[in-house]
Amino acid sequence: MAKFYARRRLSILAALTGLIASVGLFNGPTASAALPTPVSAATARTYLASLTVATEDRTGYDRDLFNHWITISGTCNTRETVLKRDGTNVVTSSACAATSGTWYSPYDGATWTAASDLDIDHLVPLAEAWDSGADSWTSTKRQNFANDLTRPQLIAVTDNVNQAKSDQDPAEWMPSVTSYRCTYVRAWVQVKYYYDLSVDSAEKSALTSYLASC
Repeated sequence: MAKFYARRRLSILAALTGLIASVGLFNGPTASAALPTPVSAATARTYLASLTVATEDRTGYDRDLFNHWITISGTCNTRETVLKRDGTNVVTSSACAATSGTWYSPYDGATWTAASDLDIDHLVPLAEAWDSGADSWTSTKRQNFANDLTRPQLIAVTDNVNQAKSDQDPAEWMPSVTSYRCTYVRAWVQVKYYYDLSVDSAEKSALTSYLASC
């Protein structure tokens, strides 16, 4: 009988522990979403080895050739969709504009509570894509690239950090948060591989170096 009650007490204790854990799960802070998880460093190294190395063609780029921030669902365009995905406790208006929320910018480690302080970065910039092969794409493919929510290509970051990055590749610019650089280069290579974009020699050297330490 003593063993029965001991087992019963353990069973009740286990149930209570599970209940407490469940309450903690629902009442705990909401985790911020992020861009789709990039491929592993090993896969990225394999992808990088297969990319064509070529000098970039720095002529003819026009941002309007990439139709971006298209309607994704209802009244929500691509920018608004990424803001909702990457933020915590995001509240939107009937027009899908983010009216409140919290956003963490992984490039510089800053936290923001106003959507106006954020840009949606094309991780592989539109101009970089143009210079690496997108100049021969159809307008539909350029639109798909500029609004790609499936690959790790779009992310909400501090606006002036995005502007400072501009169209630079990893040989010229990297996030100041060093712990994010491995994620960044894995994403960069994945996007370039998927869209069959070339890399220049300095870019490939930088990517190789960063991936070696991932």
